[in-house]
Amino acid sequence: MAREPDEGLEEAPHFHGHRDRLRARFRQSGAESLPDYELLELILFRAVPRRDVKPLAKVLVERFGSFAEVVAAPERLLAEIPGVKDAIITELKLVQAAAQRIAKGQMKKRTVLSSWSAVLDYCRTAMAFADREQVRILFLDKRNQLIADEVLHTGTVDHAPIYPREVVKRALEVSASALILCHNHPSGDPTPSRADIDMTRKIIDVAKPLGIEVHDHIIVGKDGHASLKGLRLI
Repeated sequence: MAREPDEGLEEAPHFHGHRDRLRARFRQSGAESLPDYELLELILFRAVPRRDVKPLAKVLVERFGSFAEVVAAPERLLAEIPGVKDAIITELKLVQAAAQRIAKGQMKKRTVLSSWSAVLDYCRTAMAFADREQVRILFLDKRNQLIADEVLHTGTVDHAPIYPREVVKRALEVSASALILCHNHPSGDPTPSRADIDMTRKIIDVAKPLGIEVHDHIIVGKDGHASLKGLRLI
């Protein structure tokens, strides 16, 4: 007669060894060899040491769309997912902060205008997946090196107020000779609106007499980015 397992004794979990194999694949073949949910698993391992996190990783990717969108998701939305506790949110936000710090470091290595791809990468990393509009200003010195990087306003899902005189006043306070405007479209579509174009032109009109140049206004979204200067709109 078959013997029933003793009550209280746990069988080896079905994911036994999976974590070591996944870590080995990551080390040997790199992140490009892993789908988004497996890369996410590697992060969840740290927060959940004794549970199969593959189902949760798949749920997160399905809910938010991609690895990048999971990491950048607002804490309040992450907390709505069953099984997502504070430890998981902390690990995800740590990865997000690290990505932003690395992108900003790449941008600061050289003059901003000679490392334009790094500027775009930084703006996308910092803002593309935010659920509310943010207005970020990169303030530059005479050599076009970064003096300050500030979020001037955070608004709603489709609007963040920008006041030209406030932008220029802050530029004067930090002794900036030039600036780059950057904001996100939570809808994902970075196409500039009429309001985006008009507001940028107003800032240029206020800044120019004071010797402050507006190099560009970059709009970022999940679907890419748009440069008002590149589109010849300013």
